[in-house]
Amino acid sequence: MTSPLRIASAFAQTLWASRAGRPRAAFKRWQSLALQRWLDHNLPAVDFYEGATRRLETLPIVDKAVVMADFAAFNRGRISAEDGWRAFETTGQIGKVSLGASTGTSGNRALYAVDACDKDRWLGTILSKAVPRFLLDPERVAVILPQNSALYDGANRSRLLRLMSFDLNRGIEAWLDDLERFAPTTIVAPPRVLRHLAEHAERLQPRRIFAGGETLDPFDRTIIETRFGTRLGQIYMATEGLFAVSCSHGALHLAEDANFFEFEAVEGGLVSPRVTCFRRCFQIMARYRMNDLLRLSDSPCACGSPLQVVDEVVGRLDDAFVFDRGDGVRLLVTPDVMRNAVLEADRSITDFRILREGAEQIALVLEPKLAAHGAKAARDALADVFSRRGLSPTLILRQQAMEFEPHRKLRRVENRLPPEDAR
Repeated sequence: MTSPLRIASAFAQTLWASRAGRPRAAFKRWQSLALQRWLDHNLPAVDFYEGATRRLETLPIVDKAVVMADFAAFNRGRISAEDGWRAFETTGQIGKVSLGASTGTSGNRALYAVDACDKDRWLGTILSKAVPRFLLDPERVAVILPQNSALYDGANRSRLLRLMSFDLNRGIEAWLDDLERFAPTTIVAPPRVLRHLAEHAERLQPRRIFAGGETLDPFDRTIIETRFGTRLGQIYMATEGLFAVSCSHGALHLAEDANFFEFEAVEGGLVSPRVTCFRRCFQIMARYRMNDLLRLSDSPCACGSPLQVVDEVVGRLDDAFVFDRGDGVRLLVTPDVMRNAVLEADRSITDFRILREGAEQIALVLEPKLAAHGAKAARDALADVFSRRGLSPTLILRQQAMEFEPHRKLRRVENRLPPEDAR
């Protein structure tokens, strides 16, 4: 059962922990103590960590495959993956536990299980980061996702906050009229959806907009911000938890008040995070390897928050292109490098796809309206990305319409090779 007191406690604790002006060193000391309490009291509650040491650095690194192979060992209710999927596809509940699932961008979906305590903590946390003034200025929040999430169930218990979910799988036209009648003050949606609304929904006038669930490209940001006349924030969230939210200055801050991050260096200054969710108690996530590529900032934010700033969520590690140069050297070309090359080639480019369709074949898809000189410049710029690395894949240029697919997560740079062929 939803507890307003738990929600309020999480709301207040999040604001306090990440308050402006708090020195980074003082925050890290607080985080270290909170993490250790969680390791001592919550980690041993699930079978996977029975008998494990209480030192984070000695715990095994896990990923989606490990967790889904023995889902029962990672949650306090010992709910198996089979029972979890059955519940997800029917009532979404097993007793007082709610089951949800990822959208399955990488082809394999992951379950998550939350009890009432975790839901309340999650809701209090995201409210404090996304709409911290709702107590003074009531909010109507529209959350547009590929499926409804049990995490939002407790949001409508206050007259100061109304939340309505809209299911992308039904198609935008099925609920656009309802969205406009709801007249949201805040909208949370994938960038492609926000862009579609910016171009087709004239009656919407939100005060705040947040993009989440997909990589945010600069031209999408420009179109969305120009139409709505407000700064576009970001929410970086996955099945595994809430990981970052933009502040009032527009900087994306890691949610280090609820998660401890370790980083694996990739290339070009990028990192891939491992996450330990020390506020999550029913399903344990410790040293969970994410599949994302981040560019961290070296500078603190002008807002005064002690939380680490992320300059860019670049994309997914699965969508980096890996090549064997032939001399035993493996080269990684990350999505941002390819994306930036195409965008900088011609300012009139407002959509594109870069698809790895074979071990040595890459397709660049551009809009039909793009002039021939712009298409050639984009192709040449992308070819230069590879040639500067000693690579010469076959590069195919196509100009064709790119349909808006509301039910499918947008990946402008996509590795379509099967894992065994992706080198």
